[in-house]
Amino acid sequence: MVLAGIASQAIGQSSGDGPGGGPTDGSIASSGEQVYQQICQACHMPDAKGGSGAGNIPALAANPNLKDASYPINVILRGKGGMPSFAGMIEPDQIAGVVGYLRTHFGNNYAEPVTEEDVKKIAASLPASDE
Repeated sequence: MVLAGIASQAIGQSSGDGPGGGPTDGSIASSGEQVYQQICQACHMPDAKGGSGAGNIPALAANPNLKDASYPINVILRGKGGMPSFAGMIEPDQIAGVVGYLRTHFGNNYAEPVTEEDVKKIAASLPASDE
C-alpha cells in the first residue's frame, strides 16, 4: 500500500528508492512541516488546496474545519472517505505537529497549540483493533 510505505518512511522505516519519492535514508519526520511534506502533500498537494480527478481530495488551505483541533486529529486517526486511518502508522507527536502546522499555515490562523496529549486522549477513544 503506497500510503503505508510513505508513512513508514516518515517514521524512519525506509523502504528504499521507489515510485512516490520520500526519504530513503531512514530520516524521521520530526516537525509538522516535514510530516506534511512527506505524507500529506502527496494527496492534499504542496499548497494544501487538494484536488480532484479520480477522487476528491479536500483542501486543507483556509479550512474552517481546522478551528477545532480535535477534527483533524480524528480524521488522521480514524480516516475519512478515501483517506485511510494513520493510527499506529505515525506517532502522536508527529500527528500533533502536523495538525499544529496545518492550523497555522495555508491561510489557517488557529494558533492554539496541539499537544501529543491531545492526540493520545483521542486515540484512547478509538475502538480496539482486531489484529
